[in-house]
Amino acid sequence: MKVDVKTLDGKDVTWERATQSVGSVLRIAPAFRARSTDEGLGVDTSLDVRYAAAQGRYVIDAVTNRSVRAEVEINYPTVAKVRMQGIVQAAAPNCIFLTLDDESDPFATWISLNALTTAKGRILPPALAEEVVRRGSSDARMEAIELLYGAAALSSLPPARLIQRELGIPHRTASAWIIEARKAGRLSGMNFNAGRPAGA
Repeated sequence: MKVDVKTLDGKDVTWERATQSVGSVLRIAPAFRARSTDEGLGVDTSLDVRYAAAQGRYVIDAVTNRSVRAEVEINYPTVAKVRMQGIVQAAAPNCIFLTLDDESDPFATWISLNALTTAKGRILPPALAEEVVRRGSSDARMEAIELLYGAAALSSLPPARLIQRELGIPHRTASAWIIEARKAGRLSGMNFNAGRPAGA
């Protein structure tokens, strides 16, 4: 899904605009506007999205739909087919940033989660994923869990499933590592409720 992501005032989302700290290594844009056109449906959708600290994820504040073809009417049956949560999930990685440098260094290089994602759709390069799994209870592992959990939870995706896929580990191991990371204080400000419907 192709999504255009801007700040609410129409500027590019850059690390300088990622002013909200989440967890211990992530910074996020506190709000953004995501726009996507579903050519098959014939609808252009714009969402205003903000980070809700109490919920630990991005939530949709406003939706604007418009027809891109004369024969398409914007009505309930049409709008019900718009994948709003899919738009948020595609947009959020552009708004989540981290640095491998010292965070307090004014010259630290910040990179978006989207820029980290490889051509195969993975966030962590395979060699790094193998290292994280092999190293025991290390800081590198906890940072990887925080990054992956944050990427999923902030976008309302199941974090354990993403961690399983990225690291090639069983669900039970992913869940145990999430518990470890939460106990270590690395997942503050990020929540995922397994019972929540995907579009809620």
